[in-house]
Amino acid sequence: MGIVCPLGNDVETMWQAVLAGRSGVAKTTIFDASAFPTTFDAEVKGYDPSQCVPNLDLHRHCSRGSGFAIGAAVQACAQAGIDIEGTEPRDGIDRTRMGIYLGAGEGSLDTETFLASIIGGWDAEKAEMNWAKANHVSYTQMTRHRELEQEPNMAVAHIATLTGARGPARSCLTACAASTQSVGEAMMLIRRGEADVMISGGAHSMIHPLGLTGFNRLTALSTRNDSPETASRPFSASRDGFVLGEGAAIVILESLASAQARGATILAELIGYGSSSDAYRVTDMHAEGRGAVQAIRAALADAGLTYEDIDYISTHGTSTHENDSIETLAIKTVFQERAQDVPASSVKSMLGHLIGAAGAAELITCILAIRDSIVPPTANLNDPDPQLDLDYVPNAPREMPVKIAMNESFGFGGQNNVVILKRYDDS
Repeated sequence: MGIVCPLGNDVETMWQAVLAGRSGVAKTTIFDASAFPTTFDAEVKGYDPSQCVPNLDLHRHCSRGSGFAIGAAVQACAQAGIDIEGTEPRDGIDRTRMGIYLGAGEGSLDTETFLASIIGGWDAEKAEMNWAKANHVSYTQMTRHRELEQEPNMAVAHIATLTGARGPARSCLTACAASTQSVGEAMMLIRRGEADVMISGGAHSMIHPLGLTGFNRLTALSTRNDSPETASRPFSASRDGFVLGEGAAIVILESLASAQARGATILAELIGYGSSSDAYRVTDMHAEGRGAVQAIRAALADAGLTYEDIDYISTHGTSTHENDSIETLAIKTVFQERAQDVPASSVKSMLGHLIGAAGAAELITCILAIRDSIVPPTANLNDPDPQLDLDYVPNAPREMPVKIAMNESFGFGGQNNVVILKRYDDS
């Protein structure tokens, strides 16, 4: 597993920050956001992709999100013993049996280039656009910038170049549920025998003027500009929206036979996946959480479990009024009398919302919870919503055995994806 995120650019740094309850949220620095309703975000800090790969020239035009994906993939491959760019593969993996599946977002929009082309192409005398001139201005401006990518599948292409993976190459963009979908469907590819190894997860950066404008117009973002560090407060009575973040999280999925043949260190076992659509509205969740309930039950059925088997729930927990209320209702609907007894926390309270990378980042915290027998907290939960009465692990991590964890991701458009993993038992 590998990660590049607002709490650190490797897994252990991120994990220690989560357990300490540190916030990755601060004032926006990528561009001047002072005129926006929200003037803060959760940015990746101190990351340089040139430190990750031996030949950065192959990736010189990568978008910000693709650059994060490269760094996270290098970490994950190193831990998994997978050879990367510049080496003859000696890891025992047939590259035609190694694939990639990412939940990856569109590239950062080059707003300045777009505006320059529009302004440069405007013919004031004719009061019309000269598109040939606009195109020339756009091309001239773009060649001055490193980030030329826009297509969301480019992160997959970069990782394929990096690793030599020639198996299934897929990308999905199902909003905040994308990387959980990618992990679940990558698992299914291995189950069906279409691959032995899948590099999976997500990468995204929407911290640009258009991204901020869109989420502000939806009133989805917190506007707590006086206290950015505490703005993400899932399940609190005072929650007022999520905090926009960015990053990448990558996990290596492998069939048991392949992992054992290579002598790979197995971190956990992925055992269940459930997916559904609300078929309701393009932004709001169904008021009764029907899609979330369906996805949770489908994941349990796929894993051959009941709700009584789950030790910990990594919630979607965005800090919006609607999500936290409906997600709580969905958990109560599925877990019935046991709902209040299962710890259910949200690391978005510290990480911010990594959009397409969120689910995979939270999956990594589930793996670490299993490894270290400790459940991460929900930070900033100082004024619990009286209508939300689950065990949200407020403000401090909890030492407890975790054998089976469930990770929930719910995206705009009613996309619901849930995965279940367990401690690996080699007996």
